[in-house]
Amino acid sequence: MHKEIEVYVDDMITKSKEGEDHLVNLKRLFDSLREYKLRLNPAKCTFGAKSGKLLGFVVSERGIEVDSDKVKAIRELPPPSSVRKVRGFLGRLNYIARFIANLTDKC
Repeated sequence: MHKEIEVYVDDMITKSKEGEDHLVNLKRLFDSLREYKLRLNPAKCTFGAKSGKLLGFVVSERGIEVDSDKVKAIRELPPPSSVRKVRGFLGRLNYIARFIANLTDKC
């Protein structure tokens, strides 16, 4: 949509460095939604948050970070006992791979 608004399927986030800019960005988002006759589910909306979860990641003023709950879940997995379980483990690891320095050197 705009550089301040990220959209992925039915998830949207508007980001701003300053509070006044955020109101302008929200107005722009609402104008676009109105133009295309789209509606929001109020129960799923959060306004004025400094950070939040989006697509399994934590988005904040520091940028995009891995969700610590996801890391904990991976660490607590039992050792894989079949090829299928190894593939599942590697899939989970790949989801957060960009946050793990030298991952391919370690695996």
